[in-house]
Amino acid sequence: MFAGGAVDTMGRMSTEDWKNALLAAAVALVVALAVIIGARVLLRILGQHWKPATWLADACRTPFRVLVVLVALSGWVSSIQPRDSDAWWWTAIGLALRVAEIAGGAWLLTCVLLYLEDLTLGRARTDEKDNRVARRVRTQILLIRRLTVAIVVIIAVGAILLSFPGVRAIGASVLASAGLISVVAALAAQSTLANVFAGIQIAFNDAIKVDDAVIVESEWGWIEEITLSYVVVRLWDDRRMVLPSTYFTSTPFQNWTRKTSELMGAVELDLDFRVDTAGMRAALGPIMEEAGAMWDGRVAHFQVTDAVGGYVHVRVLVTAVDAPTLFDLRCHVRERLVQWVREHDPEGLPTQRVMLTSPTDGLGSPGRQGASTEVDQHR
Repeated sequence: MFAGGAVDTMGRMSTEDWKNALLAAAVALVVALAVIIGARVLLRILGQHWKPATWLADACRTPFRVLVVLVALSGWVSSIQPRDSDAWWWTAIGLALRVAEIAGGAWLLTCVLLYLEDLTLGRARTDEKDNRVARRVRTQILLIRRLTVAIVVIIAVGAILLSFPGVRAIGASVLASAGLISVVAALAAQSTLANVFAGIQIAFNDAIKVDDAVIVESEWGWIEEITLSYVVVRLWDDRRMVLPSTYFTSTPFQNWTRKTSELMGAVELDLDFRVDTAGMRAALGPIMEEAGAMWDGRVAHFQVTDAVGGYVHVRVLVTAVDAPTLFDLRCHVRERLVQWVREHDPEGLPTQRVMLTSPTDGLGSPGRQGASTEVDQHR
């Protein structure tokens, strides 16, 4: 543009060139404003038929404007730079604008990708009763978000480094020894990379999901957060257990809600042989009705599972919609059954029996002439 202008050896422009530069700046500013306003109007019109378009415009407004301004500024600088000028500061300005454009483009791309992921995440509602699919989608999207940011940042940093001529020459020598470097890096970051790959595997193999009820290290809790390197388990007493991602790919653990949140639990009691099992079975129905919403109505089964050691082992199987509700239901049934035995069948309470005999004879057998007495003691 300024090939015919008067330029000194230092790259300075004449007065005529400065007038043309100001005119070019005005044109660049008008074009930038037109692009920004046009894109906003287009998204608003599209938002009348597709609501997420309006949300996209709001989410990406700032990075889009910054990128448009940077592109316009870069074009303006390129147009006013004298072709025969070798001043270092022209090169520095052009390089700085190129780096800024790459950073702005990475910012805009990240906002768009995160918005699309959040749009999918918003449809995966975990506040519903049967939310297994929603929790799986939520787990995958949360990990993809982290991967998205990491990948975009890596690509942006690589593009910025390649903008420097010196780095390109270094890159050629680095690539020549990439085999050795990759081996050293793999050995040095073996555990870290293992956790990263394990985190990716967890996201897509459906072994655990956010809000799953699990038992790990003999502790019961919920999966609170899944990252690329570790998993946070919120224990029943609000403690947090942080485990590496490789734990869930190499160590057995219990997942109570992998397929469905509905669970079955047992209430077990040791009672005396004289317990009225028929009456206890009949009392279970009213107890379950009293439980209300804690019982899902599927199973309420009374069983006598064992009778050894002087006691009758009674087990009641009950079901609930999820693990916390099942725990409350088991506590409720246990309390009511103990109350029923105490009030309606006291003979069924656990009892220890002691037999009193006369002194033994020389052979250690009870004396035949001694009287024996049986004494019951409630345990």
